[in-house]
Amino acid sequence: MTTLDDVRLGVWGLGAMGEPMAHHLLSARGSLAVHARRERPGLTGAGATWAATARELAEATDAVLVMLPDLPQLEEHLDGPDGLLAGVGDRDFLLMIGSTSSPVGVRDLAGRLPDGIRVVDCPVSGGEDGAKAGTLSIMLGGDETDTDRATALLAPCGTPVRLGPLGAGEVAKACNQMVVAATILALGEATELAARSDVDPAALWQLLGGGYAGSNLLQSRRDKLVSGDDSPSGVASYMVKDLRFAADIAAATGTSPALLPALRDAFDEIVERDLGDRDIAVTRRFTAERSA
Repeated sequence: MTTLDDVRLGVWGLGAMGEPMAHHLLSARGSLAVHARRERPGLTGAGATWAATARELAEATDAVLVMLPDLPQLEEHLDGPDGLLAGVGDRDFLLMIGSTSSPVGVRDLAGRLPDGIRVVDCPVSGGEDGAKAGTLSIMLGGDETDTDRATALLAPCGTPVRLGPLGAGEVAKACNQMVVAATILALGEATELAARSDVDPAALWQLLGGGYAGSNLLQSRRDKLVSGDDSPSGVASYMVKDLRFAADIAAATGTSPALLPALRDAFDEIVERDLGDRDIAVTRRFTAERSA
């Protein structure tokens, strides 16, 4: 690759997180290639170059940020005449995987790719609000040279920090999701408990939010919890996958957590109750249904 200023950057996956991140990258760099299932006029109208296939995206770039749900969605478009590898050829290429995925899976994928393709895992935390504000926490894993390059490229989206070798970012994301799952479950239960005790939930969280119970998650979900509006932002069903990855990591490291199994059971039940497509603030509704 050439200097960072000359690196042609792309984004693959323009969902709730990928699209606002792409806007920040386009604004910072002045050019960006993008690929997704459907074109985003807001991005192309702002100057982004649309790539109709993964191959076209690779041909137009030297580095790509992948913001797909998981590795299978990436792998199904790697090979074939329109796949990413056909567009990369034998060039040096940086693949930055922002999906929340298995660290073992990321390392396995990297081992199967041609030597010229360097892989960094870079899952993010901060939700849609953080993606829109450009304040995401970006968890990097990989070779230091590669993560240094990824840090510079992704800085417009938030704060990238290298946490270790390839897969470390995914481990960090699993740890993050354990805390988020535990917190939103506690917040949902406490909100419903207060309401059933004739305590005003709005007044409760206004007061407790300034103490040890306060958190960024409470700040972002307080209104939803109080009103019972769990229209989707970060959907609850994603937690099932994330917590499974956390359990896999726990098993691989010989860690015996007490809370993680309970969290997995709770979010499995949320999905079983057909609440998985709601926002994670659905934990209040979930508690109410269990208490009916």
